[in-house]
Amino acid sequence: MKTRNKNIYRALLLISFLGVNAALLFGIGAVWVYMNSGADKTSILHIASETEDTYLPDTEWRNLENPGRPMESQTLQDIERDYIRSWYVRSIAFDQLDPYGLKDYYTDSLYRKLTEIIKLNKDQDTRISLSTLNHHLSLEFYSLDGKLVVFTDTGMEWFQEIRKGEQKLASGPLISSYRVMMLLEDGFWRVRHMEEIPNPSNGAVPERITGPASIGQIKGLNYYPARSPWDTFGDDFDPKTLAGDFEKVSAMGLNTLRVFIPYEDFGAATVKPEKLQKLVRLMDLADEAGLKVLVTLFDFYGNYDLADWTRTHRHAETLVGALKEHPALLGWDIKNEPDLDFKSRGRAEVMAWLEEMVRQVKKWDKVHPLTIGWSSPAAADNLHERLDFVSYHFYEDPDMFVSYHEKLQEKIGDKQVVISEIGFSSYSGIWNFFTGSEESQVDYYQKMVISLQGENLPFLSWTLYDFDQVPAEVVGRLPWRKAPQRHFGLIDNNGREKPAFGALVSSSQK
Repeated sequence: MKTRNKNIYRALLLISFLGVNAALLFGIGAVWVYMNSGADKTSILHIASETEDTYLPDTEWRNLENPGRPMESQTLQDIERDYIRSWYVRSIAFDQLDPYGLKDYYTDSLYRKLTEIIKLNKDQDTRISLSTLNHHLSLEFYSLDGKLVVFTDTGMEWFQEIRKGEQKLASGPLISSYRVMMLLEDGFWRVRHMEEIPNPSNGAVPERITGPASIGQIKGLNYYPARSPWDTFGDDFDPKTLAGDFEKVSAMGLNTLRVFIPYEDFGAATVKPEKLQKLVRLMDLADEAGLKVLVTLFDFYGNYDLADWTRTHRHAETLVGALKEHPALLGWDIKNEPDLDFKSRGRAEVMAWLEEMVRQVKKWDKVHPLTIGWSSPAAADNLHERLDFVSYHFYEDPDMFVSYHEKLQEKIGDKQVVISEIGFSSYSGIWNFFTGSEESQVDYYQKMVISLQGENLPFLSWTLYDFDQVPAEVVGRLPWRKAPQRHFGLIDNNGREKPAFGALVSSSQK
């Protein structure tokens, strides 16, 4: 027995010895392979996937004529790709005070200059966040050997924030122009030299500050289908349901719908074709029913980070481009209740994103009016001078409406105003101590209608239907918040018209 145990012990020791040596040899081999293999720059910072997903400035080549060899299509794509990535890694380096990754997109001489700037900023605890918004490129020279290219980037629009510690020193939009030299090294184009040049005198496109003087007498509803609230364009999308609802809205004497585009659900920067088709179909059905549509471009969005700006620009550009000539389009609502994000995201960050998005949308659509759906009259004077009309929501005591509105009107002058959400929940249950009722709801509407008509104000009611379910993303999971939200409709879950329905119909007939 003892001999047998000794043999077992010897076998275990031998196996352990061989296992340890195998692990050592494998580790040494892995290190050797790593040390003798070239670094793949797209894997170092995941630049390829990151720039495709997060950094998407609008880029165009305005001129490709040059005295050297003809420019190949694939080469042009490679130059553009690496030039845009050079700005991306530069923005990361300046923000994080770390030059890691710069060497992959800049030659040694320019790399050293950039690292010196980063070192100086680090010593002074200064960070620079930047994002280019567009690039207008013109080829000047492409060498016969295909290894050197010179081009200009004129009228480049970008945004920059400078912070010292926790303090923001400056932020704002800039327009710059550069002459750029790039060299082909190791199969990649690296920036060799960047020289700032004067901006072209005719490079700036006149900006449309305001649109049409009037948007008409809007009377309408914020719309979600009864069975798919906050998911209008999801799997339950049914044109027959929408057509029936729109005919009902039109028969009420109303003329406008406000609809919401959920940012991530629509594909974010890359809008999903099937979602866009559903949106266009909704617009077609609204037009057939004689209704106009106010499109809210961003719902369920709350990032606002400068690094995310170009993604949101591509989202909005796709939607605006697809709908701007549609006969049912009334106008654009940039974002639903962005002031509610001031506390969590920072007021300056939210306002900067909004102001730039307003400018971008006005560039893409020079005809239709534009607004922002503020959550209250107290917030509605923000950016009013840049909007075509001001809109806000009012869910407070109807007796206070006129005084709130008059205070706002003093701040914004004669700018037209739309009350883009009004409403009252008829919920009566344990979560509000059985204090609500359909009678309270109709009383709210009757008072609000009198005030709105007295001020000659357009309005949009919240909403056509009661809802069986309200997503937690809308009001959270607390039952005393979710329960009332299910009962703001003018039609209950059984299809019965509530008394408030009649009040709204009566108001639309006056």
